[in-house]
Amino acid sequence: MAPAGSFESLQAALDHGADSIYFGVEQLNMRARSSNNFTLEDMIEVAERTHRHNAKAYLTLNTILYDHDLPVAKRILKMAKEAGIDAVIVSDPAAMLIAKETGLSIHASTQLNITNVEALKFHAQFVDVAVLSRELSLRQVKHITHEIERQNITGPSGKPVKIEVFVHGALCMAISGKCHLSLHTYNSSANRGACKQNCRHPYLVIDKETGMELEIDNEYIMSPKDLMTVDFLDQIRDAGVSILKIEGRARAADYVAVTVSVYREAAEALENGTYTEEKKQAWIRRLASVYNRGFWDGYYLGRKLGEWSQPGNQATRQKIYIGRGKKYYAKAGVGEFKIETFGLKKGDKIMIIGPSLGIRELQLDEFYVNDRPGTEARKGDILAIKIKDKIRPSDKLFKVVENA
Repeated sequence: MAPAGSFESLQAALDHGADSIYFGVEQLNMRARSSNNFTLEDMIEVAERTHRHNAKAYLTLNTILYDHDLPVAKRILKMAKEAGIDAVIVSDPAAMLIAKETGLSIHASTQLNITNVEALKFHAQFVDVAVLSRELSLRQVKHITHEIERQNITGPSGKPVKIEVFVHGALCMAISGKCHLSLHTYNSSANRGACKQNCRHPYLVIDKETGMELEIDNEYIMSPKDLMTVDFLDQIRDAGVSILKIEGRARAADYVAVTVSVYREAAEALENGTYTEEKKQAWIRRLASVYNRGFWDGYYLGRKLGEWSQPGNQATRQKIYIGRGKKYYAKAGVGEFKIETFGLKKGDKIMIIGPSLGIRELQLDEFYVNDRPGTEARKGDILAIKIKDKIRPSDKLFKVVENA
């Protein structure tokens, strides 16, 4: 299950093997301010594009709701039903009731903080899928999935409730994301999708009596490293988990492409018996190539203390904006780009990201510059390359650089 914060990320997820995507629209979702959310009118295209790839589309409406939000929630969920959205991910009981009345399938968000079997049984009145609390160990997860089978805990569909867990991406210092730090400091509530992420900042500790300041050396003590589970995915499978959820609706399309393709390959390797140590290490290197704050395994393996991130992005490679699409010649299979910032040379690796295209990576071997064969393109030039996919003015061109 892949995050989609934009059409670029949506297409990248579908192209790289996602079985389902989750997305938010405008407001009332936990990434209301930190990602490029879709509009209400986009829901039809999201559903249609997802279904063309034989995947499912899930709408997140998982913030806390106030009374004045209820008419908006009803309108969003009514439109979701009409658009053919497959399910809605919620945390507020009001959203559950509205979704049930609307006839939508319901998934329980991790914000519901389900940590035990009895809580799951209560929510099973409404939900067919439950995203468990992020703080559980795999032993605890396995107990819950065992009890689902033993007690035949079913959802509204009449089928056993499926368990979904996060397997990759950002973790929060708070219990299943329920944080008040942003609200206290900026009057901007994380539980309303407006987190300012001030936990990600460096801090000084000041002795109020002496005024002495201590800088917290080299660790952001409220900012956990990113979760990564690809090297113990077999244990997650053995715990009875049905759905692997990747975090990252606020992250770029290349992050979505890499993480989805890696976890798709790992899941398939588990199925066909080729899940090897060598492959694990190769997958970890690929995951490290895109945006991350360093990796740890969360609480799944029983650790009691968190691991804190280092400053900034720890990706082993970066993309540098170069320019954007200009024109596409379908008969020749050639796309043109206007170079707007830095130059490109023969042998450079490039990445193209677009709302319809998704993401494509190429190496510059043969290309034209201003209608002539070239070996270097500079700011202001028109770069033409062979590419089978249609290029649009909304497509952006990047240079991919390996970090030392």
